[in-house]
Amino acid sequence: MKKHYLLTPGPTPVPEEVVKTMAQPIIHHRTPEYRDIVKTVNENLKKIFKTENNVLTFTSSGTGAMEASVVNALSKGDTAIVVRGGKFGERFAEICVSYGVNVVPLDIEWGTELKPSLIEKALKENPNTRAVFTQLCETSTATVYDVRRIASVVEKTGAILIVDAISGLGADGFNMDEWGVDIAVGGSQKALMLPPGLSFCAVSKKAWSMIKQSSLPKYYHDFNKYEQLVDKGDSPWTPAITLVIGLEKALSMIMKEGVDKFVEGHAGDAEFVRKHIKDLGLELFSKSPSDAVTAVKVPEGVDAAKLISSLKSKGVMFAGGQARLKGKIFRIAHMGGITRRDLEFALDKLKETLGEQKWQ
Repeated sequence: MKKHYLLTPGPTPVPEEVVKTMAQPIIHHRTPEYRDIVKTVNENLKKIFKTENNVLTFTSSGTGAMEASVVNALSKGDTAIVVRGGKFGERFAEICVSYGVNVVPLDIEWGTELKPSLIEKALKENPNTRAVFTQLCETSTATVYDVRRIASVVEKTGAILIVDAISGLGADGFNMDEWGVDIAVGGSQKALMLPPGLSFCAVSKKAWSMIKQSSLPKYYHDFNKYEQLVDKGDSPWTPAITLVIGLEKALSMIMKEGVDKFVEGHAGDAEFVRKHIKDLGLELFSKSPSDAVTAVKVPEGVDAAKLISSLKSKGVMFAGGQARLKGKIFRIAHMGGITRRDLEFALDKLKETLGEQKWQ
């Protein structure tokens, strides 16, 4: 059977050990056996997020947890500063608007670093701000933001910092408690080596004080319902049992390697990809590249759609650009279950395909 090399920034490959674990017979979730799994998962997720606080696990894609962070923390008419440096920054803004939150957009050039001074300026101009929303890695541009410095600005105010760490978690460095992040959002289908279907919110004590005042409608993603049960290994609704069991296995693999070593491995793979891209004569798109995914400018004379289609026929799946970057970049993930051998094969095929398009 021909191997397919999935190098998209979600979903990412699921290791065989995790697949086999999820292939085991289903168990019931209201049992001591399953509750013990959930307790183990929660403790290991804390190590991934680097927090002492509970991590709430939802049956949804990452967008579900993004929405949960809005409806649990804010009320209608509240003001939120939202960094818009890509498609997912725009998504946070769209969610806020949907619930009647007043959005102060902080627009930055796609692919550029977010300067904390811009956050500081926006907070001074909007002293009633209740929350600041940003990404760890803006997946659409393959750009990592300096969340640590951003958090140092926000923590001096009454606002909370909410970070979409969905693609960056486990690949880009992240330390929730030490940095002072208040709500961190994660997803299963990135560096955590699972199929889509689980999302996470880690919540600080500062955020909980604001959550108590929130009046936005919430039911399925109500933080309070989950927080009351997570220490017991339970959940308010039927969970994605098989995915949680797979998560226990994936996290055990990360713990065996060590969280810091796992993150360092992503940095090594990212540098490997970036070097090869430059050696091919191609140009990186991001001025602050993430260790989860690399965005490459489509060179003059090359058709992006044709390039990606040709690679797919060779068994290699890259992601194209989104929104205004469609046809202008392609993205190569190097996170989670993607191995160095996978990257070597894919980059060889990229070189071959560029030659077929008579580039250079």
